[in-house]
Amino acid sequence: MAVRLLKVSSLATAVLASSGFYLSSKQLDINDLSVIRFGRAALTTAVISYDYLTAFRHVAHGSEEYWALKSKLSELFVLFEEKPHGAASLAQVHKAVLHDGKTVAVKVQHPKVQRQSSKDIMVMEVLVKAVHWLFPDFAFMWLVEESKKNMPLELDFLNEGHNAEKVANMLSHFPFLKVPMIHWDLSTKRILTMDFVEGGQVNDREYMKKHDINVNEISENLGKMYSEMIFVHGFVHCDPHPGNVLVRKCPRSQKTEILLLDHGLYQALQPDFRMNYCRLWMSLINGDLSGVERYSRRLGAGDLYPLFACMLTARSWNSVNAGISSVPVTHAEDVEIRTNAAQYLPQISDLLNRVPRQMLLLLKTTDLLRGIETTLQTRASSSSFINMSRCCVRAVARHKRIKARSRRRRLQITLAESLSLWKLSVYELLLWVRGLVITRWLAALLTFLH
Repeated sequence: MAVRLLKVSSLATAVLASSGFYLSSKQLDINDLSVIRFGRAALTTAVISYDYLTAFRHVAHGSEEYWALKSKLSELFVLFEEKPHGAASLAQVHKAVLHDGKTVAVKVQHPKVQRQSSKDIMVMEVLVKAVHWLFPDFAFMWLVEESKKNMPLELDFLNEGHNAEKVANMLSHFPFLKVPMIHWDLSTKRILTMDFVEGGQVNDREYMKKHDINVNEISENLGKMYSEMIFVHGFVHCDPHPGNVLVRKCPRSQKTEILLLDHGLYQALQPDFRMNYCRLWMSLINGDLSGVERYSRRLGAGDLYPLFACMLTARSWNSVNAGISSVPVTHAEDVEIRTNAAQYLPQISDLLNRVPRQMLLLLKTTDLLRGIETTLQTRASSSSFINMSRCCVRAVARHKRIKARSRRRRLQITLAESLSLWKLSVYELLLWVRGLVITRWLAALLTFLH
């Protein structure tokens, strides 16, 4: 194991050299010690001497030393693609094949990220303070505070690996969800090796059409996943942008799958916060205005609870009044929301400073999910509200059972939960039958007209 981890540590230097990230077509810059710094940073369980690493300062492309460096890759991999399969601000990902034939993705952190991220946060803090000084109504220190808290977690790839394993186990009852398995013997704080997976981005309608993937099924399953994460477990993947959520047809079963990637940024919700958030969403879905006010206030919104409800749902106050599950989203409503967002910027700033910090990443997450639904044209579908309601009912019932002191009370709670879930299933069945009847009626009408 120690020898294997030593090789993984050396991999940091080898990857950057072979990919051309720090090697030009001729030679490495003599004064650039980034490779050395990166190699040293990648060592978590083994130590390579500084003198050993400095040997790579003068590496000419194609030279004997260059190929010796590349040979380190062959000790770990049968094949290692020099060109990154993907690159982002924190890391680059290479496709490789292990000696047992397994295809893996090797995520390598950029060498200057650790130092640069600290500088970026300092600059952000100065700018935020300057904006607040010039415009006292705008207070965005929460942005700096959240960055300070989350950046170290995102830069720790071992933490990312543990998050991936946790969510895979947590949602293992969803056969459509696939989370790449982590190869711990080839991973460190700055190198993460996992199973290689491929698919189309979740907002790529052309890819879905080409591969016969049902858009509504994807949207519904995505909603199930996140409702379960948020309401039932309180452990939420907070970066569901399309590059991190892929879809595909399983090569063996031909069933549709969702591939969830990049597990660096998660939010763990406190039980009381999660319960208030659950009950708030149930009130929003059912048009219970007294509940909307009560649970919004409990979440820190105060007198700004109407604005908070609109921000959370991206719906107008009229839609919130009627119950967001019963009013379809219109273009006019979207225009109204955008106009009001600009008009109420100071109040929005005040609200973001009031609510618990847990809410900030949830707002970001729901906004990203809403963007995906908008692209897939499945926003505010009845199935998504039913799935949310199911998870809310289960979460509240579980919370009540934990606090119940008698077996009789726990039984009552379980029966009430079963009844509520049964009602939701009946309602879902009625919607399906109604949709089926309307579809047949339209088909018959079209046949008659032709």
